[in-house]
Amino acid sequence: MKTMTCRQLGGPCDHQLSAETADQVIKDQDRHLTQAVKDGDATHDQARKDMKNRWKHPKQSMDWYSGTKKAFAALPED
Repeated sequence: MKTMTCRQLGGPCDHQLSAETADQVIKDQDRHLTQAVKDGDATHDQARKDMKNRWKHPKQSMDWYSGTKKAFAALPED
């Protein structure tokens, strides 16, 4: 299990997300952003929009995805 923060994934806070894989931590970040916005936290709105729009630009999204996977792999196990 490894832990990344919302901020490490491009968000505005230090909420911790723990998962076995980078893919799972990315999915957990998406849920966190969605819930924060739904709860009225405007600070997460831009990060949520960035997450949704990222996939409209394949090269940019793959760069972000590859970077996130590398950062996750470099983290120590919890």
